[in-house]
Amino acid sequence: MEKQKNAVGRRKEAVTRVFLSKGSGKITVNDKDYKVYFPLVYLQNQVELPLKTIEATDKFDVVINAAGGGVKGQAEAAKLGIARALLEVNPELRPALKAAGLLRRDPRGVERKKPGRKKARRSYQFSKR
Repeated sequence: MEKQKNAVGRRKEAVTRVFLSKGSGKITVNDKDYKVYFPLVYLQNQVELPLKTIEATDKFDVVINAAGGGVKGQAEAAKLGIARALLEVNPELRPALKAAGLLRRDPRGVERKKPGRKKARRSYQFSKR
């Protein structure tokens, strides 16, 4: 691989652009180390998951630009982006990544607010008197 590969990952309102290049296993999100950007361990695990699945945690450097949504959405968008970028590097990784469920874009989003309701389904408090 002569230059970096890139891919996009999305989840809820979050969008991440992932740039993958050969390296030592450094993961950077918005110019910060991913362990600083995602302080919660389970979110760090989400970001690492595609690399752990193919046992390449120390073979690639990952640079991620994350925007929109919340921290959890960004972490899961990064997971999808990394998996897609790995496919661009080596298409033979597809069965392993697919078996781990890393290539599916989670379609769930926020349900819209309905008229006459406080939120999407929550109605206003009923007062008998």
